[in-house]
Amino acid sequence: MRCGTKCFIITVEQENELITEEVPARSQVDARKIVRKRYGEGSTVKSVRRK
Repeated sequence: MRCGTKCFIITVEQENELITEEVPARSQVDARKIVRKRYGEGSTVKSVRRK
């Protein structure tokens, strides 16, 4: 983990299915980037909350 890392709870919609996952990231923007890389451009990030 990098310095300044926090945990974010992210809800992603992919193919009409909601996926909730914890992602370690420095900011909300960084967490969104990580999820987009993991699930691809076809997924939609519904919410990002700090744990």
